Order: sequence, then C-alpha cells, then structure tokens
Amino acid sequence: MNQPIAWIEAGGGPPVIFLHGVGGSRTAWGPQLRGLSDRFRCIAWDMPGYGDSELLEPLTFEAIADRLVGLLDTLAIERADLVGLSFGGMQAMHAALRHPERVNRLVLADTSPRFGANGTTAAEWTAARMEPLDRGETPADAAERVIDAITSVTLTGQIRDEVVGAYGRIPVDGFRASLRCLPTHDVLDRLDAIAHPTRVIVGELDEETPIAYSQSIADGIPHSDLRILDGVGHLSPSEAPDRFNALVAEFLSAH
Repeated sequence: MNQPIAWIEAGGGPPVIFLHGVGGSRTAWGPQLRGLSDRFRCIAWDMPGYGDSELLEPLTFEAIADRLVGLLDTLAIERADLVGLSFGGMQAMHAALRHPERVNRLVLADTSPRFGANGTTAAEWTAARMEPLDRGETPADAAERVIDAITSVTLTGQIRDEVVGAYGRIPVDGFRASLRCLPTHDVLDRLDAIAHPTRVIVGELDEETPIAYSQSIADGIPHSDLRILDGVGHLSPSEAPDRFNALVAEFLSAH
C-alpha cells in the first residue's frame, strides 16, 4: 500500500538524503547506503509517484520540494545534505532555492541547470519517452535496455540488480508524471541564489547530461566545485561507487 513518502535508511550521523533519477527509485542507492552509512545517516526516498510513494497531481518541482520537506519533518530533521542524481539533482536545486533553511549542502551528480540545453524541445523529449508507455510497455520491460544505453561501465552483480530493479519499481502513472515535469526545469538564472556549499560530479562519458552542463552549474553556484569521473557515463553513483562515495564523503566531511 502506498504511503505519502516511502524511504529506506542506514547508518547514523549527519543526515544525507539521496534523490534518484527519472529512471530510478530508492533501491538504486544501495552502494551509497552500504558505503557511507558508517559516517552518515543515509536516507533514500521514493520520489512522489515512484515505488511506494503516493503520486502528486500535478507533479511540479515546487510540489516535490515541499514533499521533501515533509520527509524531513517526518524524520524530525531540521537540515539535511542532499545528494541528487540527474532528475534528483534538479529536485535538489529546486529544494535549495525554495527551502534554503532546510538544506545544508548539495551534491549534484550528472544533472543540468535547465532542460533543453542541447536544443531538444520538451514536446520531442516527452513524446519519445511516452511512446513505449502508450504501446503498453512498462518501466520494468524497458529497464535493462535503458540502463545499458546510458551507462559506459557495464553494471554487474548486485549493483546491476539494484539499478534494474529500481527502474522496474516505477509505476506507469508516476513515470508519465515525471516525463511531464522534468522538461519544466530551468534554474540557470537562479544558480547564484544557491548559497549552499555544493559539489558537482559528472561522468566523463555522460551523454545524457554532458560535462558542459555540470560546468555551467559549478560556474553559477558561488560556493561550488566540479569533479569529473573518468570513464564513467550517466549513472556515476552506480558505475563508479567507490570513487563517487569518496567524493561525497570528502566533501561532506570537509564542510
């Protein structure tokens, strides 16, 4: 049975919320919950409409940010660090702008300051991803194909099972809502209002959100730095978990 917000957590210490991408859910963060829970309270949610979390209608970045604050309230957390991948990184930026007092630091992985930087229109992007759903395909049906297309490192073993399984947990209605929401993302002209210390991480071979996108985020947010993971594609937390975790732990421990 769905609940307003579903999450998993591990460890103790400063709270860190992990925000998954459009093709993920809470179980995709297994390498981070295992690798960072000795130092941090690691919390991974199912965003609204995903996994076991109720869908918000309409699904907007503002509504997602408000629901994230609802999770913090539920967990009695005043301020948390946010680690967001792709769509989750966009959500993290919106949360930092809308609720700056509830956010400590940001780690933004393989994400973008605005939709359409490569010239893609919202209509084209959404239609291409809705078409398989309109044919009756589910996220579970497409999971392995999509994951293999956006990674440069072949995922194997437990991590592959977690990432593919996380994609398969996405309900069709929630996926459709995200495909309508994501193209509305644009914080490029507001990046300088994000005062939180920020680390931007991107895979060298990420073709979904190339290095230039991460560079523009790092250029725009005043207290930020950029780290590039060699040989890695769009899913850097899963493709290079040890290196990714090290960059996260170093940054969060230093500030």
